[in-house]
Formats: sequence, C-alpha cells, structure tokens
Amino acid sequence: MTDYSDFNAALAEAGDQPHKAMVALEALTKKLVGAKLFTIMTADTVGKNSERVYSGLPDVYPVSGTKPYNETRWSEITLKQKQTFVANTIEDIATVFDDHEIIKSLGLGSVINVPIIVDGNVIGTLNCLHETGFYTPERVAAAEALKLPGTICMLLHTHNKAGAH
Repeated sequence: MTDYSDFNAALAEAGDQPHKAMVALEALTKKLVGAKLFTIMTADTVGKNSERVYSGLPDVYPVSGTKPYNETRWSEITLKQKQTFVANTIEDIATVFDDHEIIKSLGLGSVINVPIIVDGNVIGTLNCLHETGFYTPERVAAAEALKLPGTICMLLHTHNKAGAH
C-alpha cells in the first residue's frame, strides 16, 4: 500500500499551494518510481497546448507559458488513448520530443508521461525522466499510484489559477 502521509501533510499546509503539494509529489515519485527529472504539465486537448506548472530542474526546464504540441505517437498514446507513454532510449524520445538534445545532455535516456484524467479528459501529465532503460514494466505499473496525488495537484493548480482560494 502506498504511503501518502508526506504528500497529505504537504497538501494540508497553508500557503504556497499547489507548489508545496507538487514538491511532495516529486518526492513521492522519486520514492515509488524513480526520476532524475520530474515535471508537471497541463494539457489542453482542445487548444492543443500545454504549460509546465512544476519543474524539479527549473534552471533547464523553467515553469513557463503555454506551448503547442504536435500530433505524434506521444499525443496518440497519452492524450487520445489516455495511457502512460514510455520511451526507454534517447532515439525513441527523439521521435516525439523536440528537446531530446537537452534531455540527452542531462544524461537522461528514458521517460514516462503519466496522464492525469478528470471527467474523461486528460488535463495534464506527470513527466518522469531517468537513465536509458530505467522504466521497466514494474516501474510503469508503480506510477499508477501517482495519478490521485497528481490529480489533486492539477485541480489545485486550476482552482488557484481561477482565483478561487
């Protein structure tokens, strides 16, 4: 059984939310699945754009404005089929992500993107990167435990962005 106590404690803290919850989600992700780089992105499947709302490596991958995404194997799997995307080599990553050279320069060669689904729609993704070949079927299965806290973070982000506190 997954221990969410640290995440729950961070979520309960007043102020600086959803950042505190997202930091706790990164720690939980590293513990359960493993990630050398962890980011959270929104997904607008109608407007076909996304926004990075959390980054474990803000100097390289800053939290920033929206950016469009292309129709690729990644969008088919993650956004349309609503399944976790897995690529375990930099060559596979290069077929779907334009920033593959940056990923490679960081010594990373595998990725999983866990879709966050609410009311039938993908509203974001949890993005975990590690060394080549890291995301085994067991680690991908373990990532399922991240969906609920990921959903909470995404909904809290949306709630705060709307100005409702």
